[in-house]
Amino acid sequence: MEKAIKKFSPIFVIPTLASFIIGFIVPFFEGIYLSFCKFMAVSNAQWVGIKNYSYAISDPSFWHSLTFTAVYAVVSILVINIAGLGLALLLTRGLKGTNIFRTIFFMPNLIGGIVLGYIWQILINCVLSIAGKPLLALNSLAGYWGLIILMAWQQIGYMMIIYIAGLQNVPGDVIEAAAIDGASEWKTFWRVKLPMIMPSITICFFLSLTNSFKLFDQNLALTGGEPNHATEMLALNIYNTFYARSGLQWKGYGQAKAVLFCILVVIISFLQLKSTRSKEVQA
Repeated sequence: MEKAIKKFSPIFVIPTLASFIIGFIVPFFEGIYLSFCKFMAVSNAQWVGIKNYSYAISDPSFWHSLTFTAVYAVVSILVINIAGLGLALLLTRGLKGTNIFRTIFFMPNLIGGIVLGYIWQILINCVLSIAGKPLLALNSLAGYWGLIILMAWQQIGYMMIIYIAGLQNVPGDVIEAAAIDGASEWKTFWRVKLPMIMPSITICFFLSLTNSFKLFDQNLALTGGEPNHATEMLALNIYNTFYARSGLQWKGYGQAKAVLFCILVVIISFLQLKSTRSKEVQA
């Protein structure tokens, strides 16, 4: 019976493998090909070589969006992970109502990005109008911090759950041994808990990093890149290049930007994973 299962088990992999190839592998390589073409549809693609990449690299809006995205990513990653870990530490102390608070903090993650963007657009514009400041469409600094507040509100609860799982896996006898040796609560956290939850930190940093760089729907709903594309992140810049302009060449330019964007995210994610995983080994 066991031999028969092993013999026919590859058959059950075929539907998932076929879906992955059709839905991801084929479009991925087709997208790379189209980044070297000008086109309105796949059927009328015309090869133009590296012209699209030359335009993408020389486009000031692309570099502005990349810089804005990078600055946003650094701040949002720190805010989300520090706040998420802080909440996890508080909610693993055996306080009353812990499960209720976990649910409340996690709930924003269940709301769609577009909906969140419009909700926070209304809230922030109300605050700015009361304070007598320019609205989001006219205030790039408010748009920048609005995006950070929105994403922190949405993602802190999700990261909190991952950190809680990591903290709950720290052996109690190790913490007790540190207390017996006279270690303070801060030193126990820094020397014992933090090294032992490095796998959770790796996951949370990876998720917050990739979410920050590929942020699109919240950016579109909250600021739309205004004022004058000042708060336009990289994914929105690619979208605007591809869809907001007419002509064969713009599709190719947008596709080239998308390929560069993909390469950039893969490299940064790989470096981040390598960095945090090296600390897991040391721990």
